[in-house]
Amino acid sequence: MDIIDTHSHGLSKNQKWVIASTSSGFALENMDVLFLSFAMSSMIADLHLSGGAAGLISSITNLGMLFGGICFGILGDKIGRVKTFSHTVLIFAIATALMAFANNIYEIYALRFLAGIGAGGEYGVGIALIAENFKSHQIGKMTSIAAVGGQIGAIIAALVAAWIIPHLGWHMLFLVGIVPVVLTVFIRKHLHESDQFLAAKNNEKGSLLTDVVKKMFSTPRLALQSLGLMVMMTVQIAGYFGLMNWLPTIVQKQLNLNVSSSSLWMIATIIGMSVGMMTFGSIFDYFGPRRAFAIFLIGSAVMVYVLALAQNMASLLVIGAVMGFFSNGMFGGYGAVISRLYPTEIRSSANNIIVNVGRAIGGFSSVVIGILMDHYSLTVVMGFLSALYIISFVVMISLPGLKRLTVKHYKH
Repeated sequence: MDIIDTHSHGLSKNQKWVIASTSSGFALENMDVLFLSFAMSSMIADLHLSGGAAGLISSITNLGMLFGGICFGILGDKIGRVKTFSHTVLIFAIATALMAFANNIYEIYALRFLAGIGAGGEYGVGIALIAENFKSHQIGKMTSIAAVGGQIGAIIAALVAAWIIPHLGWHMLFLVGIVPVVLTVFIRKHLHESDQFLAAKNNEKGSLLTDVVKKMFSTPRLALQSLGLMVMMTVQIAGYFGLMNWLPTIVQKQLNLNVSSSSLWMIATIIGMSVGMMTFGSIFDYFGPRRAFAIFLIGSAVMVYVLALAQNMASLLVIGAVMGFFSNGMFGGYGAVISRLYPTEIRSSANNIIVNVGRAIGGFSSVVIGILMDHYSLTVVMGFLSALYIISFVVMISLPGLKRLTVKHYKH
């Protein structure tokens, strides 16, 4: 399978299927995650859950993502991207659908851990598929397009939940999770492994797990690079979950605004995120990753703090959209960077390990922000998030691997 230049000839049939499949997979994964958010209040009331028990559901999901990310990342490098990608989609689809029959917290914990395993394994394998089917100077844009799929999934989840929960209850919402099973059929039928992956498999020697450790942590330089990317990913996830989970509450309590239309804010922010992703991908491919991340990390630090200045719904919508543009616009860039810094034979493993460590740690930002809100002002809370983006910026400019990924390297 030849990788063609999308600028001059358009996308090949296989490239179209790669983008369609990964975008759909990320959309369905995000729907699964947001179904839990929208159903949480109904689940608490129906099953008489304590706040701690309910909060643990998300933490267990994130731990499942870390476990699944490591296992399926290695499996993707071992047996192939296409088979593994379809397996991960199937697992989180079935686990989500089975939530429709869960009637106690322990069943929910088990199913959310299983869903996390599938969702956590999907990201790195999907990014590896993109990296191996497009030229280096196109990966930033293509991974961003796939990431936009996740935002479309968020909007669909909001619309579906708004209709199903009031009429049919939260159990039926999760039954929609069976839909991704259809995607696995198309993936197995239309996608095939890249020549790049097949060549790497033919040259494989020794244990893959040993290879992963060696090529990610064996030297101080590699260890610094891998740990630095984990820190950046942790900040990315912390900012996203912290803002999306807490902002409506922050606005209601601190700014005395009517947030009955919080869904409107969510949609404005998601649109901002999607536009940011497409813009980031173009900047990434044209100017290189260091400049792209620098612009968006500094923009995030500024806009998160500016958010505290919102005084009415109109200003909140505008600032929220611009904040979403910067804060989540760079999400697709992490997969593009990791795919260029680590070799083909460990590509899905590296992506999943780095991203899911970030998810597991960054996911606790909601707890930290909740504690800060109990004791400090809104300005302090936003200042905390702003400081995180500055830390990520400092880490980013210190990573030796990013210095090598110049514009010249990407375009040739």
